[in-house]
Amino acid sequence: QVQLVESGGGSVAAGDSLRLSCAASGRAWSGYTMGWFRQVPGKNREVVGVIRWNSGKSYHPESVKDRVTISRDSAKSTVVLQMNTLKPEDTAVYYCAATPKYWTDISLYTETSFDYWGQGTQVTVSS
Repeated sequence: QVQLVESGGGSVAAGDSLRLSCAASGRAWSGYTMGWFRQVPGKNREVVGVIRWNSGKSYHPESVKDRVTISRDSAKSTVVLQMNTLKPEDTAVYYCAATPKYWTDISLYTETSFDYWGQGTQVTVSS
């Protein structure tokens, strides 16, 4: 049974950092692209980073690339999202996801591209 379990969310002040983790289990992830999305009420999920499991190549949208880094630890089967200099507009539920698809253009990764999802973890940034 495939499981993606997020952890590390919480309430922080603007300017702080957070490290989200996604424990991925239930299948071999080679050949998969792992992603982190975020969602605020009333809006679609927005991708904030993807990483190809095998190569470790990662991509981020311009809106967050200076503050957010996705990485993976193959030995621990974990995908990490490091977020720095957090802003109130980063407040959202953050989701981990996985897909066998792979593109080098981050804009091609949408919610419908992904097959597996975690339950989400809340991040709240206060000003």
